[in-house]
Amino acid sequence: MLPHLRSWFQRLRDITQEGRALLQSVVADSALDPFPLRRSLPGYGKRTFAADARAGFTVALLDIPQGMAYALIAGLPLQYGITCSAIAALVGPLLASSRHTIFGPTNATAFMVFSYFAAYPQLDRIGMMPLLVFMTAALLIMGAFLRVADLTQFISRTVMVAYVTGASILITANQLPVLLGIPAEVLQASGKLVITFPGHVQRILTHLDHASWLSISFSVLTLASFLSFKRWLPRWPAFAITIILVSLLGLIPTAFGLHVPTFSNATFTWSELLPPFPDFISSGALADASRLFGLAFALAFLATLENSAMSKTLASRTNQRVDPNQDMLALGAANLACAYLSGMSASCSLTRSALNHASGARTGFASMWNGLCCLIGALTLGGAVAYIPRSALATLVVCVAVSLFNKRHIWISINATRSDALVFVVTLLATLMLPLHVAIFVGIGVSIVLYLRKASRPSLVEYEFNEEGHLTEARQGGRQHPAISIVHVEGELFFASADLFRTQIQRSCADPNLRIVILRLKNARHLDATCAMAIEELVQVLRADGRDLIISGVVKDLYRVLKDSGLVDVVGKDNIFPASPSNPNLATRNALRRAQEILGIKDADVRIYYDPSKQPKT
Repeated sequence: MLPHLRSWFQRLRDITQEGRALLQSVVADSALDPFPLRRSLPGYGKRTFAADARAGFTVALLDIPQGMAYALIAGLPLQYGITCSAIAALVGPLLASSRHTIFGPTNATAFMVFSYFAAYPQLDRIGMMPLLVFMTAALLIMGAFLRVADLTQFISRTVMVAYVTGASILITANQLPVLLGIPAEVLQASGKLVITFPGHVQRILTHLDHASWLSISFSVLTLASFLSFKRWLPRWPAFAITIILVSLLGLIPTAFGLHVPTFSNATFTWSELLPPFPDFISSGALADASRLFGLAFALAFLATLENSAMSKTLASRTNQRVDPNQDMLALGAANLACAYLSGMSASCSLTRSALNHASGARTGFASMWNGLCCLIGALTLGGAVAYIPRSALATLVVCVAVSLFNKRHIWISINATRSDALVFVVTLLATLMLPLHVAIFVGIGVSIVLYLRKASRPSLVEYEFNEEGHLTEARQGGRQHPAISIVHVEGELFFASADLFRTQIQRSCADPNLRIVILRLKNARHLDATCAMAIEELVQVLRADGRDLIISGVVKDLYRVLKDSGLVDVVGKDNIFPASPSNPNLATRNALRRAQEILGIKDADVRIYYDPSKQPKT
């Protein structure tokens, strides 16, 4: 008993030391830079400053109206979008490794916030936003130090394509009532807000009689103006110019006594820019934190995906090396600042980052100049918001949403493989039918399940030595020794493949003449506890029936699992043959001789061919 306890405590100590070493290596390997922007300071001259300032001003012309549009999507005051754009753009570059990414509100994160609070209309959306953004920042900062951003490479691109497509459809459907001029009071009187695509369609169809021809006219005018600028003056800031032009044209109907719905009740002064200082230690904060954790986790996850995708895309164009974990830390810092100074969550904007690169930005200072311009615009343009027609801004939001459709990526996702097509359809339907913070994890879950289904199918083939001494696939009923079966296992041996592995082995053992099973595990990988238990059960079943199991081609990692799990003692050291790097078939030959020895076969001459001058083909 005492030796057993001593062995158990020794094993526990080893596990503790391994865990501590892993944690230390994670922290040491994080190698996060506390101020990467300093690398841009040497040689920063007039030309670089002019290029960054020009790019920052150009992006700000898009950032200010987009910030208001995304605040509108999230159901927040318009100034929240502008201040989020300013604060995130000022703080993010201080820690980001990418020179061109622009942080701020995005359509996906904004609509994720809307869909959550639309499902729970009793919650105080504005009051809970600072805590939500703070929790998102904490998760991002923690994930950066744990190098969680490295895991984004395991997320299927198909999931993101379907998610963005579904979010775009939802954004469009959500803005259609405003675009058509259906009063918000009428929609609110019909019941609580809906978050599903069928609900949006039903709400629109049942209230078409309240549509306003004047709002529809301004929607058409806005669309025509925006598309004209994009077509004929592509270098001009079409978004900002369209808003200014339509706002001026909106003064004409007012002169004739016609009412154009505007944001007259959404204007703000400089003293109203800052949200109320958040109270994170009140008695109700813990309850709110537990309620918002799922949404905060989804926001942090989505922001990491958006940032990783955009930073790598721009880095490939500029031959720059980026660190996704460093950028994740920058996102966390930006959201932390927004929690106190803005009240809206920040992510990496795909459109503004692309515009920043196209405008000739050279360093991260371009983002800071953009943030400064947004801050100045927020301080000076508060009263001008009152003249923006609601239908015009809704139309521009729809234009942004439609621009996110990527027909080529959708076509590839649907036609590449059946698994990709299924993942796309399921994720798209989940996005249209469920809250977005749930839908994205549904899509990821389906993609992982389908991947595990593929990976959990190890190949089990019965082998034999032919007359030339080569180990080849056995013919049906053509064993050299009817009592011995050599089963070559190739693939992943982890928990998902345990049942299939056990079933295939049992099928191989259906022959009543079979006495010895040789498992050739040279190409088997990632043996875990579940498959180890399956092997142990197989040994017990075989021996209860007067049979035995021999394992050959055991590599070091595989042998370590067998030893730590106690399978070496169960199978027997004499029945386990390590792999030989110089002769891959030597372990199987020795295992076959061991099988003949157990059976009492005197003729144990097994011919095996090996030519060291020939390397295996790749």
